[in-house]
Amino acid sequence: MSFSRKFSFSKRALPVLLAALLVPSIASAFTPFVVRDIQVNGIQRVDAGTVFSYLPVRVGEEFTETQAAEAIQRLYATGFFSDVKIDTTNDVLVVTVEERPTIASVSFNGMREFDAPGITKSLAQVGFGQGRVFDRSMLERAEFELKQQYLSKGKYGVEINPIITPLPRNRVGVSFDIFEGDLAKISEIHIVGNKAFSQGTLLDQMELTTSGMMTWYTGTDKYSREKLEGDVERIRSYYLDRGYLEYTAEPPQVTISPDRQDIFINLTLHEGDPYTVRSVKLAGDLIGLEDQIQPLIEVKAGETFSAAKTNATVKAITDYLGSLGYAFANVNPNPALDREAHETDLTFYVDPGRRVYVRRIQIGGNTRTRDQVIRREMRQQEAAWYDSNSIRASRDRIDRLGYFNEVDVHTTPVAGSPDQIDVNVDVKEKPTGLINLGVGYGSTDKMILSAGISQDNIFGSGNTLSLQMNTSATNRAAVISHTNPYWTQDGISKTTSIYYRRTTPYDNSDAFGDYRVTAFGGGLNFGVPISEHDRVFAGVSFEHNRISDFKDRAPQAYRDFVDEYGEQTNSFIFNLGWSKDTRDSAIAPTKGSYTRLSGDLSTMDLRYYMLGAQQQYYLPLGRAYTLAFNGLVDWGKAYGDKSFPVIKNIYGGGIGSVRGYEGASLGPRDSLTNDYLGGSRRIAANVQLYLPFPGATRDRTLRWFLFTDAGQVANTDGGCAQGRNNEVEDPCGWKYSAGIGLSWESPLGPLQLSYGRALNAKPGDDKQSFQFQIGTGF
Repeated sequence: MSFSRKFSFSKRALPVLLAALLVPSIASAFTPFVVRDIQVNGIQRVDAGTVFSYLPVRVGEEFTETQAAEAIQRLYATGFFSDVKIDTTNDVLVVTVEERPTIASVSFNGMREFDAPGITKSLAQVGFGQGRVFDRSMLERAEFELKQQYLSKGKYGVEINPIITPLPRNRVGVSFDIFEGDLAKISEIHIVGNKAFSQGTLLDQMELTTSGMMTWYTGTDKYSREKLEGDVERIRSYYLDRGYLEYTAEPPQVTISPDRQDIFINLTLHEGDPYTVRSVKLAGDLIGLEDQIQPLIEVKAGETFSAAKTNATVKAITDYLGSLGYAFANVNPNPALDREAHETDLTFYVDPGRRVYVRRIQIGGNTRTRDQVIRREMRQQEAAWYDSNSIRASRDRIDRLGYFNEVDVHTTPVAGSPDQIDVNVDVKEKPTGLINLGVGYGSTDKMILSAGISQDNIFGSGNTLSLQMNTSATNRAAVISHTNPYWTQDGISKTTSIYYRRTTPYDNSDAFGDYRVTAFGGGLNFGVPISEHDRVFAGVSFEHNRISDFKDRAPQAYRDFVDEYGEQTNSFIFNLGWSKDTRDSAIAPTKGSYTRLSGDLSTMDLRYYMLGAQQQYYLPLGRAYTLAFNGLVDWGKAYGDKSFPVIKNIYGGGIGSVRGYEGASLGPRDSLTNDYLGGSRRIAANVQLYLPFPGATRDRTLRWFLFTDAGQVANTDGGCAQGRNNEVEDPCGWKYSAGIGLSWESPLGPLQLSYGRALNAKPGDDKQSFQFQIGTGF
């Protein structure tokens, strides 16, 4: 008796059930028999044992027609085979299979929107990738997944053509030829159902916009499903913050033009009516802290309901309980609506949970940085009560190190100990070495070239070693410095530096004088933290100054200096200072303040002292506006029987002090050459209003601003040289200016452009309306 069956399937295989139904009818003459042996033919990659494991019969067992149908079902269902054939001869069961090819490689041609490794990983998640069995249905699924990735980026015109290339040993190479097409842009956003607020007001809450003047830069006119979902939630929050507790919205309707170039978005809203808060209550387990929790409630009776204030209250109460060790505190606001009166009774239900303490702090992900570098930033201690404020401060301090791309601090309960948790700090390291080359142009210093090499986390120790050099028309400098931020366990930092600096006169006229001041020296400075935001600095440096290229056209002030001090001087400079920084960003702050007080005392050949103070304050005005204030005072004076050294004068004018006037032009002039001399006293004040750039409302990297400046540079002894022939009327008087400017966080660094008008310029003042510089802060 023999049995032979063959089942072949086309591109879309028939259901296996159909095979099962066909076998009995075709094998009507089949008689069961005892299997003497089993042979497997046609396998190349699949192990014979795998085939045996799917057969419903073993050697020595009876083989029936039901088992034959089941064997074919099982083998085909594995997905390994495109054809299965079962033969029997002399009680030997022969299984012949034709394996499906495997995918040897997956490549992409014409793909620029995504990186190949990321897409390869995405396709692997749907079962399509190198080493997988090739299947047409899986190919279609992979093609669909790839297209969805492009649609999420707004590229609706994408065309994807898979190419299958047969390879030796029953393998195939899969290549996707991709024509990405252009991004579909938002042509219209229409909002229906809004009565309380205009469409323009609601559109201002959205990140997505229609095409405009600046959307080439912001990209906000490029449709994204994720961004639209975020915008829908922002509009919802806008209504809830204004008391519309019954606000609802239908799913947004998105349509695309036939040429797949334009997107049309339609949002349908149901506003309801605003609600007023009738009463505010606390409920739940307050653990005797009602008097402490009550002041944390921002929502007040009689006010319009605000979701923002409600959420802020929840966070404040949760954070307060967290600071007391209640790591799993839960606060639920429950508004009870009176729809007839349009009032709500708001109750905050408090569940503090169990108080817990931290058993262990575990560091992970740091392959180069030492554990100690991370642990010393932790403000949460082991074997202490859990403190959410300390956890948050620890996370921020670790992030501010700048050594990591990601910092994740989370807690896990300790099994079997309900009053203990572990704090896990997981970091993802980034390269901390930097080689930089820069080219810039300043309206005062002209061409600026800079280069540097630094390692912020040398040998994983947290120490910094750097070499920086720059050169411009008036200055050249090189600095080598090493900083140990934890010279002591208490966080006292130590910085050691050596430097070289060469200064030539500012080129302000055809008759500028000839001289060159060269300074080199070294210093040792310490920083002592006295709070999370405050730091005291102290140090000493040695400096050697030399005046060279001293010719007949040298300024009279420098001739007098040489007569008084000589061409070379040495000095020890002691410094002491304090700073407090609460800004949310050091480059583009929107809120917070910065305060600095400093004092320098020089001994040996140069005997003088210099006091300095600076105060910055940033006041946010709504979501997109910031009002910035800056005040700066420097005051120097010589002690002993000599005058204040002119080589230590400070300068004003231009960006950073009073715009609209030539850089460094404020203050006394040389009586012989009319050179800018600066002075021993400087005062500057600035008020600046940052506004969103048209079309870039949510982009903080590009803003324009209005400003007004005031400043004065003079000498503390009261003398004020007015240049040769007294051609400058009032060089040491107060100068005022106002204007408009642009601030951009460019790839080369912070860029500031300004157009200022001098408001009270006097004869002889050097004005400069347009000024710009890369790297300025205010």
